[in-house]
Amino acid sequence: MPPLEIVTPVPATGFFTLAWLLIAIPAASSAVLLLVGRRADRWAPYLGAAAPLVSFAIGLVYFVQLLGRAVPERAVSVPLYNWISSGDWQIDVGLLIDQLSIVFVLLITGVGGLIHVYSIGYMAHDERRRRFFAFLNLFVAAMLLLVLADNYLVLFVGWEGVGLASYLLIGFWQYKPVAATAAKKAFVVNRVGDMGMSLAIMLMLATFGSSAFVAVNEGMPSVTDTTALIMGLLLLLGACGKSAQVPLQSWLLDAMEGPTPVSALIHAATMVTAGVYLVTRSNAIFAESTTASLAVAIVGTVTLLVGAWIGCAKDDIKRVLAGSTMSQIGYMMLAAGIGPAGYAYAIFHLLTHGFFKADMFLGAGSVMHATNDEVDMRHYGALRRLMPITFVTFAAGYLAIIGFPFFSGFYSKDHIIEVAFESSAVLGGLAMLGAGITGFYMTRLMLMTFFGAKRWQQGVHPHESPPVMTVPLIVLGIGSAIGGLALNNWIVGWLNPAVGGEAPAEAPSLLHFSPVAVVTLVVVAIGVGIGVWLFGPRRDIPLLQPESRSFFTLAGRNDLYGDALNEAVFMRPGQQLTSQLVRLEDYGIDGTVNGTAAAIGGMSARLRRVQNGFVRSYALTMTLGAAIVGVVIVLGRLG
Repeated sequence: MPPLEIVTPVPATGFFTLAWLLIAIPAASSAVLLLVGRRADRWAPYLGAAAPLVSFAIGLVYFVQLLGRAVPERAVSVPLYNWISSGDWQIDVGLLIDQLSIVFVLLITGVGGLIHVYSIGYMAHDERRRRFFAFLNLFVAAMLLLVLADNYLVLFVGWEGVGLASYLLIGFWQYKPVAATAAKKAFVVNRVGDMGMSLAIMLMLATFGSSAFVAVNEGMPSVTDTTALIMGLLLLLGACGKSAQVPLQSWLLDAMEGPTPVSALIHAATMVTAGVYLVTRSNAIFAESTTASLAVAIVGTVTLLVGAWIGCAKDDIKRVLAGSTMSQIGYMMLAAGIGPAGYAYAIFHLLTHGFFKADMFLGAGSVMHATNDEVDMRHYGALRRLMPITFVTFAAGYLAIIGFPFFSGFYSKDHIIEVAFESSAVLGGLAMLGAGITGFYMTRLMLMTFFGAKRWQQGVHPHESPPVMTVPLIVLGIGSAIGGLALNNWIVGWLNPAVGGEAPAEAPSLLHFSPVAVVTLVVVAIGVGIGVWLFGPRRDIPLLQPESRSFFTLAGRNDLYGDALNEAVFMRPGQQLTSQLVRLEDYGIDGTVNGTAAAIGGMSARLRRVQNGFVRSYALTMTLGAAIVGVVIVLGRLG
C-alpha cells in the first residue's frame, strides 16, 4: 500500500475563527433550557429546535467557503486554547474543519434539526419537554465536538458527551423500568468500548507524545507492526461500542425504549455514526496494519448479517428499524475496513443512511402517534390511505434502503458491495446476501404496516400527523429519493484528500448498472418477492407467532442470544469473581488485620490485670524480679 499523503491544515482566518459557535450554540441552548426552569416550558421547544438549525446555517457557510478553496487549503485548523501542559506534553483544544468533518456537521445539524422540529409535535403533550429538548441539544453539541476535534483526546470528550446524552435520552421516561434499564445497559456496554478508546489514546501519548491527528498521522509510518495492530484493534473496540457492532451490539435494540425522535437522532445523525467516523478519521493507523483493517471488515460483515437476521424476526416496528441500522452501519464498517478504496463509500452510505433512516424512524413515530403509541406491526395494516404523507415518505425510505434504482441506497450501498467483491469474493458475497435479506424484512415491514386488512386494536383511530411532523418527513423523503443521485459523482473526489482514499478506476455513472449491481438487484428482487409471498395483502397476519419453534425466528426474537451470551461469559463469571474477592477480603485481608488486633487486645487485657494499683502487688513483683535476676547471676557464675 503506498504511503498516505499527510494533509497539514492551514490556519483559520476570517469567519473560520468563529467555528466554535457550531458547538457553543446548541450547548448554550441546552444550558439555558436546563437552568431557567418551568418559565421556559412554552418556548423551550422552539429555542431547542432553532439551535441546531442555526449551527446548520453556519456549517453551510463553511461548506461553501471550502468549495471555493484549492484542495490543499480545504483543511482548516482552528486553535482555541492550551488544555494540558505537563513536561513534554502540550495538548491543545482545537477544531479541524475539512472535507470529512464538514459533511458530518451538515448531517448532524441538518437531519438533527429536522428531528428537533418533528419533536415539537411529537412531544407536545409531554410535561418534561423542556428537559427533552435540552438533552437533544446536548446530544448535538457533543457530537459536533466529536467530529470537529483536531485530536483524539478532545474527540474523546465529545465521545463521552454523546454517551452521557444517549443515557439521558434513552432513559428519558425513567418511570418505566424497561427504559431505565435500557439506559443503564447502553451506558455500561459503551463503557467497554470506551475502555478500548481510552487505551488507544494512552498508547498514542506514550508513542508520539501527542494525540493530535497530524502528529499521529505523521508518526504512524515509523511505529512497529505490533503497535499499529494494537492501536487499530483498540480503536475498533471503541467503534464497536458506539456503532453497536458485534460483539457490543446488545444495547441498540433496548435503546428503542426512548422517545422515537431519540431513536431517529441516535440512528441517523449522531451516536451510531461515531464509530464509522472514528475508523475513517484514523485511516493512517489502519493503513499500517492490514490485520486491523481486516478485523474492521470482518466485524462489519458479521454485523450486517446479524442485524438483518434480527430485523426479519421482530414485530416491533422500531426494533426492526434498529436491526436495520446495525446492518447498514455494518456495511459502512465493511467499506472502511477495505481501506482506501472504501473510505469514501463508507461516508457516502452514512450520509444517505442519515436521510432514509431518519425518514423511516420519524415515519414510525408518525404511525405510533396515530395508533396510540402502538409499536406491534401485527396491530397495523391498511394505513396507507389514512396516512398518505407518512406512507409516501416512508416508501421513499424503504426504496432507498433496499437499493431500488436511482434512490439513494442504490448508489451508496451498491458501491460498497462492488468494492467488497474487488477485495474478497467472500466479503462481497455476504454483503450481497445481506442486501437480499434487507429486501425481505423491509418489504415485510411495509406490508404489515401500510397494506392488507386493518388490524387496529379497539379504540384506535389512525390519522395523519400534524404539519410540524409531516414537513420534516417530506424533506427527509426527498433526501431519501435523490440524495444518492446528487452525491454520486461528487462525494468520492470531495472526501478522498481527507480520508486517504483512492479514486475509482473510472468515474461513477448515474446509471450505475455494473454486473455486480445487476446481480445485486436480482438478489434484492428475490428478497422482496419472498416478502410479498409471505406477507402480501391476501396473507393472514401475523404469520410468525411468538411461540414459533423455528430456530431462525427464536434466535432473531432473542437478538441472537446476545444478552444470554454476555450473561454467561461476562456477568456470571464477574459475579463469581466479585464474590470470591469479597470472601478473600472478609476472611483473608480483614481476617488477618482483625485477628492481629484481637490477639494484641487479648494480650493487653491480660497484662492489664497486673497493673492493679496495689503497692503490695508491685512490691511482690519487684521482689520476685530481683530474686530471678539474682538466681540468673549466681547460676551464671557457677557455670
